[in-house]
Amino acid sequence: MHAGTPGQVLFQFIMVLAGALSAALPAFGDAIDAANPDDYVAKLKILKPGNHLRLAPGEYKEGLPIQYLQGTAQAPIIISGPDSGPRPVFIARPRHNTISIINSSYITLRNLDLDGRNLPVDGVKCEGHAGWAHHIILDGLRVSGHGNNQQTVGISTKCPAWGWVIRNSVIDGAGTGLYLGNSDGRAPFIGGLIEHNLIVDTQGYNLQIKHQQTRSVLPDMPVEPRATIIRHNVFSKAQGGSSGEMARPNVLVGHWPLSGPGSQDRYLVHGNFFYQNPHESLFQGEGNIALYNNLFVNDFGDAIRIQPHNDTPREVSVFYNTVIATGSGIRLARREGDAPYRQVIAGNAIFSRIPSTGYRDEGNLVGTYEAAGKYLAKPFAPPGEMDLSPLRVKPNAASIETTRLRVYPGWNVDFDGRRGSDRFGAYASHGPPRWLPRLEIKPLSSAAMNADRKAGWRTGFSK
Repeated sequence: MHAGTPGQVLFQFIMVLAGALSAALPAFGDAIDAANPDDYVAKLKILKPGNHLRLAPGEYKEGLPIQYLQGTAQAPIIISGPDSGPRPVFIARPRHNTISIINSSYITLRNLDLDGRNLPVDGVKCEGHAGWAHHIILDGLRVSGHGNNQQTVGISTKCPAWGWVIRNSVIDGAGTGLYLGNSDGRAPFIGGLIEHNLIVDTQGYNLQIKHQQTRSVLPDMPVEPRATIIRHNVFSKAQGGSSGEMARPNVLVGHWPLSGPGSQDRYLVHGNFFYQNPHESLFQGEGNIALYNNLFVNDFGDAIRIQPHNDTPREVSVFYNTVIATGSGIRLARREGDAPYRQVIAGNAIFSRIPSTGYRDEGNLVGTYEAAGKYLAKPFAPPGEMDLSPLRVKPNAASIETTRLRVYPGWNVDFDGRRGSDRFGAYASHGPPRWLPRLEIKPLSSAAMNADRKAGWRTGFSK
């Protein structure tokens, strides 16, 4: 069968993803009486589809084994702390990852604190190459004390994982924040949603999604094209990052399988605030990527590098980003002899000492790092005061071809949730933003959510 145009292919997997991830919608089932630190382990073992285990505040010292627990799409298993006030705190133990997930599905974990006590153990870990875990929702976790070394991870998947949602969570000072996949490329992370998280001051990556080798398809693992969505997060390495050979970007996304299931998957990265990295770039990626409506601020070096890591950049669209960097603004690099791929870099506002490298300009606003003050309201202020919206004395709006951009959800909804496509950068209009970028969880934008729904995407994933 003919694969169709790139736009048709992308539209097809958008619609497939909308249906597939709707299965992640958790419903409240039968509640087991609130568990406490003394009896929760016994109650974990009897959880069935539809059960909701409510954990009382307190210190939990025997970990949280999510092992061989299986809810269903209609009746997931929910384990949660209170929505407000004191929360359950899971204390790390030597030689045990605090939340260990093995061969489990349709599980929601909500409102839990993980205290790593500076031990060399991970906060959440999907364990083992032979295992799997799908449709896991991590909502409202607070992960601290996981900075023993750069290989200590806040949330890690080292087994095949699909349909995961990681949202509304804070990871502070970990060795690595999110490490999804495995270094050999054989633990694929498929069709995930990473949204409204705050990940700060990690030694290594705030987020890394590993490259993927040819997939060994497991029962229920999707084979149709999927997208992994990274949206409305705050990624900062303003403090604590490793230097030299151990330096890492804030976010790195690796390539998809080069053939077979997953080869047409994409990363959709939009509405995020990337802030500071004294030793590396803010974002690095390869494979199929759409990167749009983001803010990038790095007063120490590079902002965006689209370049080979384990393979090469393929289908790439980088548009409507605001970039301030003392190094390279947007760099596109290819390997010699690579096949031609459709690559668009347009409508961005780039203020950098080396604004653009490796691509033909298609209507970007380009200026020096210092020139950001001429076009943006308060580009050099600290988070909470920083305002990257355009001044009234901005240049004429960007005139770029948008037909090829319209397949992306929220393509014309700016960083602040306002509509507008005739623009340079991440803001559609001048004037006070609804939310000044700062180091906190970015609040929800109803406009952005509605735009995604109209595009055929499930964005709510029910709370």
